[in-house]
This record gives sequence, C-alpha cells and structure tokens, in this order.
Amino acid sequence: MQLQDVLFSQGFGTRRICQGLIQHGLVEIGISGESQVCSDPWQSFEVGTGFSYVVQSQQWHFWDKAYVMLHKPAGTECSQKPSSWPSIYTLLPAPLRNRPQKSSIQGVQAVGRLDQDTTGLLLLTDDGPLIHRLSSPKHHVPKIYDIVTEDVLLQKDLDKLLLGVVLNDSPKPVKAEHCELLGERSMRMTLTQGKYHQVKRMLAAVGHLVVKLHRSQIGQLRLPEDLLPGQWRTLTSQDLADAQSAH
Repeated sequence: MQLQDVLFSQGFGTRRICQGLIQHGLVEIGISGESQVCSDPWQSFEVGTGFSYVVQSQQWHFWDKAYVMLHKPAGTECSQKPSSWPSIYTLLPAPLRNRPQKSSIQGVQAVGRLDQDTTGLLLLTDDGPLIHRLSSPKHHVPKIYDIVTEDVLLQKDLDKLLLGVVLNDSPKPVKAEHCELLGERSMRMTLTQGKYHQVKRMLAAVGHLVVKLHRSQIGQLRLPEDLLPGQWRTLTSQDLADAQSAH
C-alpha cells in the first residue's frame, strides 16, 4: 500500500494532506529495526497488524479496523453533537475520529451510550458488525453496572429486579440477569439489554433514585484499574474476544 494511502486510511486527512505530511518530512517508517523519515508519498509498504509509523513525532500502528476502550468520565456525552456537555470524542486523537467512512460509519463510534453522569467502560470502533453484536440483546452480551442509590436497598428490591419490572417502552417486563448487594446503598447489576436510561428506570420502578452509576465490565472484559477517567487504549485480540463472551 502506498504511504499516502496508509495515512489516508488511518484518518490523517485527505490524500493531499497526507502527501503534504510525507513530503514535509513529518512521517517516519520503521525500516530494518530503525525509524527513518520517508518523503515519498508513493512508496509502497506491506501493512498489517504489526506495521507501525510515526507522524509528527507520535507513534501509530496500522489498524484495518480500530478498536478502542475508553474510561468515560462523568460530565461527558456519548454524542458527536453534544447538547450540554463535552463530547467523549474530544478525548480521542483526530485520526481515530476522522477515519474514512466505512458503509455508514465515519471514524470510531461508541458501542451503545452511557448517560452524561455515568462513568466506566465504553468501547468504540468502526467495525459495524461488532457494534451490532455487542449492542443487540439477541447475543446476550452482559454489561455489569455498579450502582449507588439515595436510600437503603433491600434484598426484596433486588428480587423484583430479577423477576422483571415494567417500563413504559417495553411490551413485557424487563429483568436483570444478576443482582447482588455490595452495601446498604450500593449494588451490582448485570443486564443484556441497553434501553434508554435502563438502569435508572429499573431502580426507579422499585422505588430508588440512582445517584452514582458506573459500568465496570462488558462480556468478560473488565475496565482496567490503571485506565483512569478520560484515558483510552487500543484493544488487544484477547480483549476483543473477552468483550464478546457471554460467559
């Protein structure tokens, strides 16, 4: 693949912009174990998962499709056109936001959404089939939430959540897959659905106001303890397998 096409495919701008980056000596390629400036936009390289390059002193890896995990902080919206709060996409570098459109996807997209005051694990990708797999309730991919309520929780409240509660946008009761008490006002709940404000509405249905909500896990993929709010990292192949695992 020509170097200008590599940069274009990875979201560094139009081909003309990519040509300019290369011709101005701002792109380095690892050759024979050393990083060397490449000023020829038309020079071809064998690209793959292990192909790396440096653009304006920052190292990147080639991704046919990008897979990212983000520790979503409170006070951010999962929208590219936020209404009241900063967008989570401002936490990502421009090349991830600007990857060329693939079918209906431009750049990486959040797999589902978290409310502006909800924190925790959020996945982003430009892989449409993966977005569908992780989002569709048909695949039963569990999402685990840690919840703090305004008042004391009782076991009977959790039992109701497990049996199912009625929400106004669901033709049948919506239930949790698993619930456990963590403290007087805290609990952990597992869902395989993703309805609008689902956790908060389910708790409201049993008489509780959620004051803190955090998603700690998707499938078998846990939010790393060393990934701080606002930070992101790319997913490994094992991370991808864990995220899609229902067990």
